[in-house]
Amino acid sequence: MSDERSVEHSATAHQHPQKRSNWLNRLGHLLKGEPNDRDELADIITEAGERDIIDEDTQDMLEGVFEISELRVRDIMIPRSQMNTLPSDACINDVIPKIIESGNSRYPVIHEDKDHIEGILLVKDLLKYIVTRENAPVTDIIRPAVVVPESKRVDKLLKEFQQCRYHMAIVVDEYGGVSGLVTIEDILELIVGEIEDEYDDEDNAPANITEINSSLYHVLSLTPIADFNEKFGTSFTNDEYDTIGGLVLHAFGHLPAKGDSISIENFDFRVLSADKRSIHLLQLTVNPREEE
Repeated sequence: MSDERSVEHSATAHQHPQKRSNWLNRLGHLLKGEPNDRDELADIITEAGERDIIDEDTQDMLEGVFEISELRVRDIMIPRSQMNTLPSDACINDVIPKIIESGNSRYPVIHEDKDHIEGILLVKDLLKYIVTRENAPVTDIIRPAVVVPESKRVDKLLKEFQQCRYHMAIVVDEYGGVSGLVTIEDILELIVGEIEDEYDDEDNAPANITEINSSLYHVLSLTPIADFNEKFGTSFTNDEYDTIGGLVLHAFGHLPAKGDSISIENFDFRVLSADKRSIHLLQLTVNPREEE
């Protein structure tokens, strides 16, 4: 009886390493093979997660890498309306209160308006001036601003962030106007999840509904139906679902993938971010209502 248990234990002990080895062999063969089939590679990663060959965090990170290769900077940027900026005619003592209040580490410095970026102020560059009590103009301290187009691929920008050792870029539209900014943290969070720091709390959480322009919005899927109704003057019911993500999911009839679109009344919803479990972020286009 003891020998039978020993044989059974031995077989069980070798089963998982063999399974892992087979999966790694398949992955290695795929990477070396001529076909560059992204869907097949994604299926192998999903299968590895389902069979516990890789843990859930690793699977999410690998899927995040795939996601950023398909996104453009416009999909993840902080919109112009939410940019925290400093005026170029200010001195250090003038901007310290705002820096303390917002808690950011980098600020675009503007002249007249947000279309005229003079440079980027790094908070760490203020230290020596604070120690010496020198009230210098912020323009004496700023560093050059890096400018990228809205259409730039996110994975390409991440590579530039790493190679050139900068952490923030100003985003411009096709006409050269400033449409927002993007940081390396925004990209990394797509891969590893939310990166919280000592300034992240509920009071500083991003708005559920962010206006990009008069007809375009970004909407977090967890936005309560009541808040959406109040913002857009709608009367969607929350009897079956409490959030706008639930409303959109119900309209699709299945869990949509990133990039999928659907129209509900005079609203066009496009999925900007989602995983195999839920929707995270929606792009909302408000169309004019047809006259009755």
